[in-house]
Amino acid sequence: MSIEIQFKQSLGETDFDINLSLPGNGISALFGRSGAGKTTLINVISGLVTPKQGKVSIGEHLLFDSDAGINLPTHKRKIGYVFQDSRLFPHYSVKGNLLYGVVEKDDDYFDKVTELLAIKPLLKRFPISLSGGEKQRVAIARALLSKPNLLLMDEPLASLDMPRKREVMPFLEELSEQVNIPIVYVTHSLQEILRLAQHLSILDKGRIMTSGKLEEVWASHAMRPWQSFSDHSSLFEGKIATHHEKYALTCVKLAPSACLWVQKVDGEPDTPIRLQVRANDVSIALEKPVSTSIRNVLPATVASIEELTTGDDKQSITVSLKLDEECHLWATITPWALDDLNLKVGDKVYAQVKGVSVTQRDIALAHH
Repeated sequence: MSIEIQFKQSLGETDFDINLSLPGNGISALFGRSGAGKTTLINVISGLVTPKQGKVSIGEHLLFDSDAGINLPTHKRKIGYVFQDSRLFPHYSVKGNLLYGVVEKDDDYFDKVTELLAIKPLLKRFPISLSGGEKQRVAIARALLSKPNLLLMDEPLASLDMPRKREVMPFLEELSEQVNIPIVYVTHSLQEILRLAQHLSILDKGRIMTSGKLEEVWASHAMRPWQSFSDHSSLFEGKIATHHEKYALTCVKLAPSACLWVQKVDGEPDTPIRLQVRANDVSIALEKPVSTSIRNVLPATVASIEELTTGDDKQSITVSLKLDEECHLWATITPWALDDLNLKVGDKVYAQVKGVSVTQRDIALAHH
């Protein structure tokens, strides 16, 4: 199953030309600057906005087809929608809000959802007595209880302060694992994407710049405008191989021939894990170091060399290092280092990554 969206239309100051296919499982993030058209795009999916020309489908369910004259009303599309603000009814209790719009009563599913989002203790309370994080958890539960085929989330954490974001984030991570419903997640936060998404689409001025698996899009040129030198990084989907209890380190298998020691991660061997390795934390050696404090020395091949210049005339070189057939690592070095090492595409080198440089903030248990 996949989610297909195609439409062309001028809306406000934006000329939309969308042709997008999203996977029918997991969390697909829509990312872009303010005014790029992210909210309009999900409003077209939900039926809140009707384009003059286009087609929208979820699997075999056709929601909109201008040529065939099909336009299912919003309430018949079986889509859950979570807004930036919770939009709870103030005169209903939490339980009343949750049951509003539920067509078929299902006590087991109600129990599962309220337990998943830890809102059972809130059922008798009213929205005025809830924190922002609690309100959003109730709003998410309400959307799930309609048993949708698709869940749309429009920056659900944007209105929350940092402690509340930290409160809600683990529940969002659990969602794609526990509830078998595809989620389209609008955000302008790179951190939320890293923690939550499996698929990423970048939208700019009403057009899809790129779309695909998170690790592939993260490494693409379309991400560069949003990544400063310090943000430029590699993403890996790996598995926990083993733990070194004495030194509180974990070995993560990135590819058949590539492993990385990182600060200790909780999890059993074979647990899927997502790692972010900052390009600034990767150095390059022409020969394998004999005695070094660096725990990760990985044989690699230089795949590409690019020069980057920022507005303040700072220069750096980004080098793509091939560790394995499908496994690449970015390194940021100075032009001086490039000249000194005389690096060329195809050279055999050693990538060095400090074990302490990849910390808990760079690690998330992957959700498949």
